[in-house]
Amino acid sequence: MKIVKHGHACLELIKDGKRLLIDPGSYSEPMGEADGVIGVVITHKHDDHCFEEQLDAIIANNPGVTIYGTDEVRERLGDRNTVAVHHGDFYEVGPFTVEFFGDLHAEIHLSIPIIQNCGVMVDDAVYYPGDSFTLPDRPVKMLACPTSAPWLKISDVMDFVDAVKPKQSFATHNIHLSELGHQMNNGRVKAVTEQHGGTFTFLQVGDSIELD
Repeated sequence: MKIVKHGHACLELIKDGKRLLIDPGSYSEPMGEADGVIGVVITHKHDDHCFEEQLDAIIANNPGVTIYGTDEVRERLGDRNTVAVHHGDFYEVGPFTVEFFGDLHAEIHLSIPIIQNCGVMVDDAVYYPGDSFTLPDRPVKMLACPTSAPWLKISDVMDFVDAVKPKQSFATHNIHLSELGHQMNNGRVKAVTEQHGGTFTFLQVGDSIELD
């Protein structure tokens, strides 16, 4: 399986000529030209993860594609082909399997209501928590690790990576960082990943990594 890092939180997973997209939001480059898309996972309803302009372009180029998202995502997207997902749900999406973890977005501030969020595990190997520190219930081969957001601090990220102990990790959800910010936060994730014998890769927009 090939994993391509797109802008901010958007990931493209490619297997057997089929594509699964995760969180093609408002901060990502346009994804409408992607073909062979058989599923789109939206972890929660915030614009940087769930953006109608992106989704309508993807649907136009891939008629019949199914979107998997929380109840709030399904409500936001209206009559688009959206399946509501919850903690523990499991689906076969073409050559991929997707399983969902957790229920809630990490707290941004006491004054801001907490919304729904579901992390996703693909092929029992690649885990992305969305905007949360929800832990999976099994070992993780590849962790897509958020490194910048209004809801996180780097010590929490380090504790999260320490708990997951992935064999491989890469940074995502990181459009907010400067070059120096990437260096600092990536260094922390790299150190904790390597502490448990894993490896870290910094993927720029458009870079990819292979998972055997």
